[in-house]
Amino acid sequence: MQRRGQAARSRAVVYVLTGLLLVALPIPGAAALVEGVSFSDSIQAGSVTLPLRGVGLAKFLRTISVYVAALYLPYGTEPERVLEDVPKRLELSYFRSIRAGDFGRAADKVLADNVPPDRLTALAPRIARLHRLYEDVKPGDRYGLTYTPGVGTELSLNGVVKGTVEGADFAAAYFAIWLGPNPINEALKLRLLNR
Repeated sequence: MQRRGQAARSRAVVYVLTGLLLVALPIPGAAALVEGVSFSDSIQAGSVTLPLRGVGLAKFLRTISVYVAALYLPYGTEPERVLEDVPKRLELSYFRSIRAGDFGRAADKVLADNVPPDRLTALAPRIARLHRLYEDVKPGDRYGLTYTPGVGTELSLNGVVKGTVEGADFAAAYFAIWLGPNPINEALKLRLLNR
């Protein structure tokens, strides 16, 4: 009788330890979970696999969560080179409803802080083209901006491609909204670059 009790306890310990081990194992394809939003450990951008570099939470007035962002870059890309002609993807998963026009207005303000006026003037038609692609979002929606050298910057909403804007110069300017010298949020930039 005592042996059966010990055997049952031993089996219970094995089950508990196995359960703890399974809980501790990483979930394939899910490298980051922030505020209940998961991001893959890598994504495919054309023929290139881009690993997850960093994730961060964007807040309004330091208290209202607006979106979670994830940045994907090639291995070995130095933070100083992030705006150069290298493949990259930024994913933004929203907690709040935002009207389409608000994206362009907010982007224009940050672009003016990061791009010299003459360059901004030259980029204006392409910036306007991207801003026309934006749609209203609701909580849970996810925008993706993917830059592929030689192709351009693709905007997608919930995995559906909305359009592509050509040019490495455009990509450098637009990604500067989050990763430039005067980003929309410095703390978010540092988290995206995993610094």
